[in-house]
Amino acid sequence: MAAKTHQFNCLSDNFGVLLHDTATGRTASIDAPDAAPVEAALAHTGWTLTDILVTHHHGDHTAGIPALKKKYQCRVVASRADAGRIADVDETVGEGDIVRLGELSGRVLETPGHTAGHICYVFDSEKLAFVGDTLFSVGCGRVIEGTMEQMWHSLRKLRALPDDTAFFCGHEYTQANIRFARTIEPDNPDLQARAREVDALRAAGNPTLPSTIGAEKRTNCFLRADLPSVAAAVGLAGRSAAEVFAEIRKRKNNF
Repeated sequence: MAAKTHQFNCLSDNFGVLLHDTATGRTASIDAPDAAPVEAALAHTGWTLTDILVTHHHGDHTAGIPALKKKYQCRVVASRADAGRIADVDETVGEGDIVRLGELSGRVLETPGHTAGHICYVFDSEKLAFVGDTLFSVGCGRVIEGTMEQMWHSLRKLRALPDDTAFFCGHEYTQANIRFARTIEPDNPDLQARAREVDALRAAGNPTLPSTIGAEKRTNCFLRADLPSVAAAVGLAGRSAAEVFAEIRKRKNNF
């Protein structure tokens, strides 16, 4: 693979990720929650920041941009719909656009729901996706600016990626997400196995990410809203998948 990744902690529960093209040395920070942890990660890896790929406008994903831009003169790429709410944007993108990082090529997916202008970056040849706060391990983001139907459609886009696609998201929420998911599918053996794996990782101080699309399809009730068993579990047998998803999301909000 021509790509290397380095994941690190930011703020209280955010993840930062660096994506590095080994052929050219170009390095992107996926979002920039805070400048200092990004700089520490660059020092640790020996890489030089050339780009920031922004998933959405929330401050816990963008607060570090001005300081990093000033220091590195890096290119800042963001959603066309979000550009007015993000500092120092150089390039705007939308659905189907290609973002190049040296010899790496990332495809933009528009995934509204958490925010109206949320986007994800999919590096198909590297089997990598950077999904911000749309999809979490065994969870998904709150629907803040979009509609439940939009969020369900966005999750289906991500679910359609190959099973062996590894994805990085914005937060370490997996244990809490599993506790909720087990209220929906208590007898799901894959979910039970994931719970044991995650408990061991966290007990050792290790992150639970990245996850894979295939693992999420087996364990993430938000991606499974079109299964009859999940609809029945929330008392909505025979109803649309979007309605089932909305009910699961509302239950998670109150969990």
